[in-house]
Amino acid sequence: MHHSRGKSRNSKVANAPKQVFNYSKKTDSVIDEYAGRALTWLRKAEFLMSAPKLNLCVDDTGYEVAFAGRSNAGKSSAINALTNQKQLARASKRPGRTQMINFFSLGNPDQRLVDLPGYGYAAVPEAMKIVWQKELENYLIHRESLQGLVLLMDIRHPLQHFDVMMLEWAYSRHLFVHVLLTKSDKLNRGPANKVLLDVQQQLKKMKLEFSIQLFSSLNKQGLEELASVMAGRLNFTLEQSQDFDINSIAEVSEDDLDEDPNDFSEPETENTPSDDRNDTP
Repeated sequence: MHHSRGKSRNSKVANAPKQVFNYSKKTDSVIDEYAGRALTWLRKAEFLMSAPKLNLCVDDTGYEVAFAGRSNAGKSSAINALTNQKQLARASKRPGRTQMINFFSLGNPDQRLVDLPGYGYAAVPEAMKIVWQKELENYLIHRESLQGLVLLMDIRHPLQHFDVMMLEWAYSRHLFVHVLLTKSDKLNRGPANKVLLDVQQQLKKMKLEFSIQLFSSLNKQGLEELASVMAGRLNFTLEQSQDFDINSIAEVSEDDLDEDPNDFSEPETENTPSDDRNDTP
């Protein structure tokens, strides 16, 4: 009679460590210090310039990270929350009208945030170059100082057609992407974490294993995590800043947010000539 010397398959499965998905932030003093000082540093952000085309942009030196997303994803609110400045990135009253590339310096002109025109136009194009203006595409392709994109998606409407196109395009260009699921305060914690996991799994299926997080401009959720990602891509060092207390950030109200959370109307067209820093009624 044969006796198995090893544990049975069922026993091995029963005793195997369970895989637990936990998206709560783990405490690490070094990481916490870096995130805190990064937030202090990001508060130095100042408007540098707006450019309608690549050859009019800031000199292509140093490091910059660009914010991109649908016109109602909360892009301006995220930039303002990250820099603790309510009016740094100004939102147009009519989503999608911005056609300018806006640059913000971070204490020196060689470390920059970039606010790109929102996308999500009514007419679905056949190629990425139709979605973005020619000069914006030139920026994304030829800008050597571009260290990556922060791609914003409303947590209630993630991975829309244009979002997927941008992710695949960035992957083909070997461009770093950090996905921000914005307006996470609109969902309870459980449903929000479920969306986070679902989107992460969908990205893996598409072989797009970019970093991803929850974010809320209203209640500051994910602020430190985003600051750490930004600082890392922009070559920030601890010597550049002083200690920072996250509780010193001014509270944000619904009125301060740049888009109506319930407004998902499509912008007019890609060719509307205006920019959100110089809009006139």
